Amino acid sequence: MTITITAFERSPDGGKGLARDTRVRWALEEVGQPYEVRLVSFRAMKEPAHLALHPFGQIPTYEEGDLGLFETGAIVFHIAERHAGLLPDDANARARAITWMFAALSTVEPPILELGAARLLEGDKSWSAQRMPLVEDRVRNRLGQLSRRLGDADWLDGAFSAGDLMMVSVLLRLKASGMLDEYPNLSAYVARGEARPAYKRAFDAQLAVNTGKQPTG
Repeated sequence: MTITITAFERSPDGGKGLARDTRVRWALEEVGQPYEVRLVSFRAMKEPAHLALHPFGQIPTYEEGDLGLFETGAIVFHIAERHAGLLPDDANARARAITWMFAALSTVEPPILELGAARLLEGDKSWSAQRMPLVEDRVRNRLGQLSRRLGDADWLDGAFSAGDLMMVSVLLRLKASGMLDEYPNLSAYVARGEARPAYKRAFDAQLAVNTGKQPTG
């Protein structure tokens, strides 16, 4: 059965890999599964056909036969469980990798998203100068904790896993801010993720949607 995912017809980030379909593309590339992409406009995302797949009117979605999924974490988890390459065989190591997936989405990403929203939507507010350092401190607190846990290891728990895929994807949101540069081991960790051939294929594929140029790889 063919896997079909949805992605922005025109991504808000212009194809920088921050849209959440990139995480799903990356997972599929890591496990060697072909897939098709159905592009949707912002208008189409709010129409009944798409809402039947994603009740909150977002992307990505995942369809395979009679199965329809939404929520990036759930989709990546499903891919990792169904296909070898993203979760260890050992039960305990597998559980730890899944834990890191949840940590990325539930603990590390929320303050990063808050920072992005504060800079984009609140920069012109009279109270922004007082609030921004507090938001930045929350991000740095999480980065410091993660940095200490990673140490000098290449990946979070042994070999690369779905936990690393999600964590690198989350940290990429900070790349333009320069905050990652304050934590050299995290900056190197993200660079290792970006250097993976599967990530490069996923990035190039979503970039091609926004530039109109087909991937060369």
